[in-house]
Amino acid sequence: MSLLAAVPVPDAFEARTNATFEALMWALSRPGSVQSLPEPGMQGIAEALLDRECRAFCDQPALANKVASFGVALVPVALADHCFLSLDGAEAFDLLAQVQVGSALYPDAGATVVAEARFGTGQRLRLTGPGIETFTDIALDGLAFGLWALRAKLCRYPAGFDLFLICGAQVIGLPRSATIEVF
Repeated sequence: MSLLAAVPVPDAFEARTNATFEALMWALSRPGSVQSLPEPGMQGIAEALLDRECRAFCDQPALANKVASFGVALVPVALADHCFLSLDGAEAFDLLAQVQVGSALYPDAGATVVAEARFGTGQRLRLTGPGIETFTDIALDGLAFGLWALRAKLCRYPAGFDLFLICGAQVIGLPRSATIEVF
């Protein structure tokens, strides 16, 4: 057998992070759809998205320690490419208001935000925009009241931030291009 014909076999870590990354990409490309992650929690998402060139903010100390062990620079929320936040309390507004949103010239400078929520109960939302044929209705709980008004103020496409909401081992992606109506 030639060395050039050998196919690398991913180990368990690589297979898990690849599956997580794929779920995240499907979640963003089909806003409001629930995708399955290989494991629950934010740590798997951090492992799939972050490398030594990333800057991250985590408001949970245990996750921040884990993220730092990857060689990721921990920075204030206003400088972070990736923000792992609790969006269920009053401090959520202070942190979210500081998240990088990029600009019309550099929309890629907008941050990726990851937060926990509960799916299927709570505030009803109607999503429209790219990746949605007509509209998609979802219900989310565990997020601070008024969060969607703040997001609408900050996300002026192409500027804005992409939001991943996780519930156990499930994820919903809300890209900056999605319009969210509360009803």
